[in-house]
Amino acid sequence: MKIVFHYCSALVLAPLLLRQGKHVRRHTLRLPEATGERSGVLQADNPDLPKLRLLIAGDSAAAGVGAALQTDALAGRLVEQLADYAVEWHLEAKTGLTAAQILARLKQQQSRELDVVLLSMGVNDVTQNTSLKVWKQTLIEVLNTCREQFKAPRVIFTAVPPMEKFPALPQPLRWFLGTRATLLNQALQEVCQQEAQASVLNVNFPIATGVMAEDGFHPGPVGYQLWAREAARTIRLTQSSSV
Repeated sequence: MKIVFHYCSALVLAPLLLRQGKHVRRHTLRLPEATGERSGVLQADNPDLPKLRLLIAGDSAAAGVGAALQTDALAGRLVEQLADYAVEWHLEAKTGLTAAQILARLKQQQSRELDVVLLSMGVNDVTQNTSLKVWKQTLIEVLNTCREQFKAPRVIFTAVPPMEKFPALPQPLRWFLGTRATLLNQALQEVCQQEAQASVLNVNFPIATGVMAEDGFHPGPVGYQLWAREAARTIRLTQSSSV
């Protein structure tokens, strides 16, 4: 019923939604990706720490848009939170990527053994109106690729953020995209429920000034810190359950 109502609303509101979408693309502040190292090894010479091989992959949020430096973005903050591990980490992310494009980049990665793959995807699938069927098929392919390419690591999907709360979006576009994000998240949950090695990370930080970046669309350093804290907690749980 919710899907039917959503599509009916899209038909009725299409002219207004298109105008608002063009306005947002034209006038929203465009921030660069965070600069800094995108791979590294932390405390590898400490034999007392458990090893953790980590890949962070995804879209502009994974790439650190909204933070000036990678040390203040998701990757840097997450590695900092995982100081109780000897972490070998790599970041593979780029602004604007859809789930299908992220999948293509994962397939291009060198085959190796990983413990955890943390993914950020979905916002660009919302804005580009990826169908639920294609979204689910892509998620399944991502899981299959991780299983084959990276020797069956834990795969953690970050839930699509609540776009109905994004301050950069006007109404009713904000409502429309928020509903799309909810539908994609429901499909994501369904896929992960069928896969023992997969889970969904819900990051419930406030969509507010001081937490979000100045573009009103990405996390700022505070948001990335909160995201990294939740991701680190989830990683610890997945690693302890695999021992």
